[in-house]
Amino acid sequence: MKGTSEQKKNNCATDAPFPLEVDITRHPFFQGWSAEHLRLLAGCATRIEFAAGETIFRQGDVASCFYLIEQGRVAIEAGRPEDAKILIQTLGSGDALGWSWLFPPFTWCFGARTVEPTRAIFIYGTWLRAMAEQDPSFGYKLMECVVRLVIERMQAIHMQLVELSQFALKTQSQALQLAVQQGKLNVPAKEYHKPKEVTPPGHRTGSHAL
Repeated sequence: MKGTSEQKKNNCATDAPFPLEVDITRHPFFQGWSAEHLRLLAGCATRIEFAAGETIFRQGDVASCFYLIEQGRVAIEAGRPEDAKILIQTLGSGDALGWSWLFPPFTWCFGARTVEPTRAIFIYGTWLRAMAEQDPSFGYKLMECVVRLVIERMQAIHMQLVELSQFALKTQSQALQLAVQQGKLNVPAKEYHKPKEVTPPGHRTGSHAL
């Protein structure tokens, strides 16, 4: 009996129909791909399920695959294992998860954890890299799709940074106001929001005025 890895390799090389082909064809990530390329993708894919709260991959681990989410929700998080996590984005049905397998050093830039029970299609990123090198048209289409995914993730990070900055400024302002009210700062409350007077260039006041 042949091993699992050999069976998967044989599936990649055959033109026989594969049950996942229809679902991959319908997934938004692969819209516009040729039937030949979709058939090759389906031959090296499999379904996978995760329970709620399960870690799919950790930031810094080796990246060798990606996922097409069919059902459920997945949180993209940043932060080292010993630190508190920062939520970057929440993905759901129709989204693609993971692009770090395409770029050196091939380690996950973020972590991923399921928010609820999740079903996805697992595709080997290492195999996709090899196919991209052999078939320029396949590689171009793959890069086009992954770049869109990277841009989407960067936009999500930008929005998250804006929200965190606004939250930090609001918290700092509230803390200062509270300190003034409790007399911990020698700043009159009425002067707290008073704008600072700016002396125009070349203008002198007081004893140094002309």
